[in-house]
Amino acid sequence: MKMKIKKGDQVKILSGSDKGRTGIINKVFPKKNQVVVEGINVVKKHVKPAGNKEGGIVEKNAPVNIAKVMLICPECGKPTKVGFQLDKKNKKYRICRKCQSLIGLDKKAKK
Repeated sequence: MKMKIKKGDQVKILSGSDKGRTGIINKVFPKKNQVVVEGINVVKKHVKPAGNKEGGIVEKNAPVNIAKVMLICPECGKPTKVGFQLDKKNKKYRICRKCQSLIGLDKKAKK
């Protein structure tokens, strides 16, 4: 299954303890269908001191299942499903299903 969400996208959490919050994707794990979202699903990990590093309790972002997040369109600002569109050169682009704008392109590529 192809992942429709990429690193750097802004997403909204649909379920769980962080329901309704938004964040930016830091890491994507396509084989596990999981993403790490900044500030979401924060867990505390106990770390032993090793070498120069101090031990203690460290806060870390844990992965979230891809089904629990929805992309926020940068143009209309609403949570949306992702669609795909081909141009004349058969290059595939992601589009917003609500406002039909292109998602995740540089300003140079839009021209």
